Amino acid sequence: MFTGIVESLAEVIKIEEEGTNKTFTLRAEIAREFKIDQSISHNGVCLTVTAISDDTYQVTAIDETLRKTNLNTISEGTHVNLERCMPANGRFDGHIVQGHVDQTAVCTKKENRDGSWLFDFKYDSSLGNMTVEKGSICINGVSLTVFNSTLDTFSVAIIPYTYTYTNFNALEEGHIVNLEFDILGKYIKRIMGQYQ
Repeated sequence: MFTGIVESLAEVIKIEEEGTNKTFTLRAEIAREFKIDQSISHNGVCLTVTAISDDTYQVTAIDETLRKTNLNTISEGTHVNLERCMPANGRFDGHIVQGHVDQTAVCTKKENRDGSWLFDFKYDSSLGNMTVEKGSICINGVSLTVFNSTLDTFSVAIIPYTYTYTNFNALEEGHIVNLEFDILGKYIKRIMGQYQ
């Protein structure tokens, strides 16, 4: 389980195709602290560390993951957001995040608001996911608060710290992001659906 509080960025330095899978070699300052078999969130996608060498490590994404996330669109030199699993004695600084991406969205607007940034996103609502005003959303592994929520669009505001220390600083209009919708909202929606 994760919280959506990004610890570090990792640079993709090599991508190898193995059948329908892709193995990513990444460089990160915190890689020396990783362990083989450890689950790490990459842009909100939970992937298992398979090899470590100094400040580089490897993870593999299977076809299912590549089809449902933006990992299939990244290239060498791309930076991804990293978060290790929450320790049992840790704080919930963000919200409950599983590292299981529900779908992707497209950034439709990026606006500098004199020190903060406003981002608008559009997603395919036919997949059954939804946002709620002032609810939680995880975008590329970052826990954020939704506003301007509609059937298939929403906005988020990014403070300078988050903009500087996550890959939001490289996000532009037209870019694809990973979305994980609030798990509590998903359970409530499912329960309510059984009684209608």
